[in-house]
Amino acid sequence: MIQSSMLKRAALKRSTAIAAVTLALVSPVAFAQEAQAEGEEPAQAIVVTGSRIARSDVTSVAPVSIVGAEEFRLTGTVNAEQVLNALPQVIPGTTSFSNNPGGGVATLDLRGLGAQRTMVLVNGRRYMFYGTDQTVDLNTIPTFLLKNVEVVTGGGSAVYGSDALAGVVNFQLRDNLQGLEVGVQQSLTGQGDGRRFNANIAMGTEFADNRGNVTVYGEYNKRGSVFASARDFSRTALGDGATSLVPLGSAGVPQGRLVATPSLAIGIGSSCTAGSEVNCFPIAAGTNYPGLGAFFSTPGTSRPYAGSDSYNFAPVNYLMVPQERWLLGGYGDYEINANAKAYFEFSYVNNRVENELAATPITQNVDFQLSRIQGLVSASDFAQLTQIAANQQIAIAAAATPGCAAVTATNPTGVCTNPFGAFRAGTSDFGALQPGSARIQVNTRTTGISSRNASDDRSAFRALGGLRGDITDSIRYDAYYMYSRTRNSQIQEGNVSRSAFTRLAGNGTCNVFGFEQLSDSCLNSIAILAQNTVISELQVAQASITGDLFKLGTSNEPIRFAVGTEWRQMGSEFIPDTALSSGDVVGFNAGQPTEGSYTATEFFGELSVPLIQDGFIHRLEIDGAVRYSDYSLEAVGGVWAYSAGVRFAPVRDITFRGQYQRAIRAPNVGELFGGQSVGFPAATDPCSLASSASNATIRDLCIATGVPGSSVGTGLALQPNAQIQGAFGGNPNLSEEVSDTWTAGVVIQPSFVRGLTLQVDFYDISIDKSISTAGGGVNNILNLCYNVIQNANSAICGLISRDSQGIISGPPFVVSANNANLASLETRGVDFQLDYATRMGFGMFGEESRLAFNFLATYTDKYTFTPLVDLPEDNVQCAGKFGLNCGDPIPKFKANSRLSWIDGPLTTSVRWRHVGATDDDDDATDFIVDRIGAYNVFDLSLSAEVTEGATINMGVNNLFNKAPPVIGSNAQQANTYPSTFDVLGRDFFISAQFRF
Repeated sequence: MIQSSMLKRAALKRSTAIAAVTLALVSPVAFAQEAQAEGEEPAQAIVVTGSRIARSDVTSVAPVSIVGAEEFRLTGTVNAEQVLNALPQVIPGTTSFSNNPGGGVATLDLRGLGAQRTMVLVNGRRYMFYGTDQTVDLNTIPTFLLKNVEVVTGGGSAVYGSDALAGVVNFQLRDNLQGLEVGVQQSLTGQGDGRRFNANIAMGTEFADNRGNVTVYGEYNKRGSVFASARDFSRTALGDGATSLVPLGSAGVPQGRLVATPSLAIGIGSSCTAGSEVNCFPIAAGTNYPGLGAFFSTPGTSRPYAGSDSYNFAPVNYLMVPQERWLLGGYGDYEINANAKAYFEFSYVNNRVENELAATPITQNVDFQLSRIQGLVSASDFAQLTQIAANQQIAIAAAATPGCAAVTATNPTGVCTNPFGAFRAGTSDFGALQPGSARIQVNTRTTGISSRNASDDRSAFRALGGLRGDITDSIRYDAYYMYSRTRNSQIQEGNVSRSAFTRLAGNGTCNVFGFEQLSDSCLNSIAILAQNTVISELQVAQASITGDLFKLGTSNEPIRFAVGTEWRQMGSEFIPDTALSSGDVVGFNAGQPTEGSYTATEFFGELSVPLIQDGFIHRLEIDGAVRYSDYSLEAVGGVWAYSAGVRFAPVRDITFRGQYQRAIRAPNVGELFGGQSVGFPAATDPCSLASSASNATIRDLCIATGVPGSSVGTGLALQPNAQIQGAFGGNPNLSEEVSDTWTAGVVIQPSFVRGLTLQVDFYDISIDKSISTAGGGVNNILNLCYNVIQNANSAICGLISRDSQGIISGPPFVVSANNANLASLETRGVDFQLDYATRMGFGMFGEESRLAFNFLATYTDKYTFTPLVDLPEDNVQCAGKFGLNCGDPIPKFKANSRLSWIDGPLTTSVRWRHVGATDDDDDATDFIVDRIGAYNVFDLSLSAEVTEGATINMGVNNLFNKAPPVIGSNAQQANTYPSTFDVLGRDFFISAQFRF
């Protein structure tokens, strides 16, 4: 009986410890208050993220959220992204559901300000980054060894240096591991797919008479794939129809779609109408080639293409990308003498991830040699192509008319006439078209090759060594050096050589007139196996001194300080093969090489001054920090970051806090030195909308920027795909970004309600000289040109290049969006955090049980993106919005809550995830889905300590199988936003941890 009672008390003691971290975002001050109320020793001085100064009171001047290690176990999470993306302060970055774009990484994006503006630390120090944008891949962090994750939103450059504009996330690893720990986990969706397996092992021991401690660990993780075809909402590519969402895939169809547009299909007919004379030669009525083109539903024989003929590319895209990861590492320390302790950290990660897209679509003008293709098409189609070829030769001759080659003083409009009507010869797209050939735009898809598959094999290692110790009883030093290197090798299958396709389609070797007509000889001649490599390196050397100075007469705690210096070198390079760098590739994005590096030398200081403590008020303290950074980049040079904050507690139960921070971010290697590359973001060409044909201003502007008058407002004919090709690249003249952050809040810990903590914090973050793609990206450049600036000679409109048909069809006809310091960002809102824990006075497995509750929410009042600071009134309001300009939904209100009942060795826990309603960000366009309603998901988990050294966790995420909202043309991918909303459905997990 005595033994049973002792076991119950031991179990209760263990469960109490578990309860403290079971609170997903447990308030450190709440836990400290309760511990002291029970007569335990007060906490020793510790360092909290956001400061280098050790404190006995963990309440900081800036709001800090803490995610306990138990949260990862209770959610069945192996990758940190799945827990952290549920935080209200976070807008999902790249995740395991990011297939296009993807890259096989997981990033963190605080406040939606960009992953490159969120600093990720491990044990308070910079971690290795994976690419030219210098962001951290969360896959490289051993989550099973986490003690907690501390999240501080707002600028942190004065304490940690560049990159901390949106905030700092610090992953704290356990440093006191003793013995052997082994863990396994299995996860499976309710539909029996998406299997995930994880196994980890860690061993810690002391040596040399307890003067040293070392921990070594290893982890293996394998994540299965889920294709979009496996879910009802994603198996069909949807788009906006007239009144509802309709199947609307790609106009690049495997059957082949041939288009003779006004500039190419010059036929017999009446003269063009005024204002639409740009190469406007109407084809004879009754043929299949003008308009949306000829569709070869039967090999060799065409009919007019209809929107319902579009290719459904969705089923063969990954919904969840597969992953296989190995992680090895160790860390430890050794006491050399009483004043010197050496320490080290080492980690190695190999991460293999695939992205998969539908087979390559090709849109290309082809000169068909009629004598070579006669046997491939019907007599009717051959007759139409023959007529088109003859008319194109007449047009070529007419274009040679004196005064018609270009706009001249005697012909200021450049408009001439020939037997077929009016035209502008200077925009002719016929070039060196040979007699007996017809130039036709071909739209096809190489399903005979394979789907496009990008396989990433990323290896990364990080080594750190340092020395710390005491200078005096109250002053300490710390110095370390860190080196990290990441190498990613990507192999791409499914690419096509544009030049080879153009040549072989023209001579009939590649038969594009029907489904699966491309021969093996053709496919072998045009297929390209491409590859590229990305290498990134980071070096950091830092030395600092921290400690106590003296006490003021009004405080029993001393003034504390930290000073130090840091040197960093950042370097990265992108090495594409010949095919990718030449641009002669269709499928994955072509890109030029990128290579560059730079250094920063910094000096920093921090001061904490407790003015009053336990006097006529409970506490008054002021904090300050400053950092000077000297960059080797000429456009940045020397810059300052600084902060000042105050904590005021009139009584023990209430603390007011506030802080101002000036932070900076130097441009990263990719932004500075990135070679030209292409991408395909979702965007809308305003000239394709039906409304543009009836708006005289927009219509004239479309014509002035290269759209044939007859093509304005023709929808799919002018924009056959939902994505528009953009050209992106670096700018070596970029300067630093500058941000100002204001926070003000209150922490309430009523002594009459033990275990309760309420925190409310206001934040305002503004970023000037923000680095972004010029004009805010492809979609915003189009919007600025046609709907805002409305001047064809403006620099913004000059970024848009169209072919002679008016289509933004591919290099060199793209929207150019290189990097520039021309934008600004501002976000403002309020964070709420409520934590409560209490004993219940009864229990099934212990003498009493314990109830723990936490609630964390963010209200985003403002999120404004201004693409051009010279046009401050033209901005994108993203608070409560989603869409082609804002991207992932940024709800006004987002919340995360957990309720746990801890009864002896058993913990039962329910989590609620809430994403508030959002509206589409484009008021000028009426999408079928203009509003996404509030989205709620509930998770259930159980954790049982079955023996002294064994714990079993099990649970189901998305308990009620809540489907994601289905969206049309304004979706990101898979007809929704897969990183924001749950796309797997009901998802089960079970795990076990053993300690020896």
